[in-house]
Amino acid sequence: MKKLLFVFVFAFASISFAQAQSFGIRGGANLSNLSGDLRNEDRYENKVGFHAGVTMNFGIVGDFFSIQPELLYSNKGFKNSDTEFSTPLGDYRRTGKVNYNYLELPILARIKAGPIYFEGGPQASYLLSVNNETKEYFNGNLQSSSTTERDKDGLKDFEFGYAAGIGLMARSGISIGVRYNGSLTDFVDTNAEDYFEGDLTNARHSTIMLTLGFTIPSGR
Repeated sequence: MKKLLFVFVFAFASISFAQAQSFGIRGGANLSNLSGDLRNEDRYENKVGFHAGVTMNFGIVGDFFSIQPELLYSNKGFKNSDTEFSTPLGDYRRTGKVNYNYLELPILARIKAGPIYFEGGPQASYLLSVNNETKEYFNGNLQSSSTTERDKDGLKDFEFGYAAGIGLMARSGISIGVRYNGSLTDFVDTNAEDYFEGDLTNARHSTIMLTLGFTIPSGR
């Protein structure tokens, strides 16, 4: 399955770069959390991550309407609510977050009205890796920090969803926008009752992106 994914991505990128009227780069910040029927919503808080990748653009109706596929690396997930308690020796606090690292392929329809653009379309995502970051504090001082790789077993490799956003694009090719990514599928697969004590049985990723791009015309 992984080999099939990378063959598809390579073929798609080769065709896109050969046919696209323009291509560019994109990157920025993610604000992610979970949506769905969660058993303990207070346990999960917003997490800051990032995204970066390449874009292609195919003009359909001049500069007004185009199709823009993108290939992005995206770090999303959630932050665990802090655990705090006091002891005779002092105050202890433990924080942590879980990162889900995806390779994402949104295919967006884009409408441009002057410097403003609107975009939306389907998105497919492939789960590359999962890691858990933990920090421990004693009396406000950092005592330890660790990042542990987690197994992908029990999680779905592929996620299907959608993206929609709005932004501003200058004549220089620099753009800034806000985009929302929602999922149509749960990301926990088998034995959902064992993953985070069953809290995430019906969980889906939900991400707000603040994105900065630079588009280079192909000269055609």
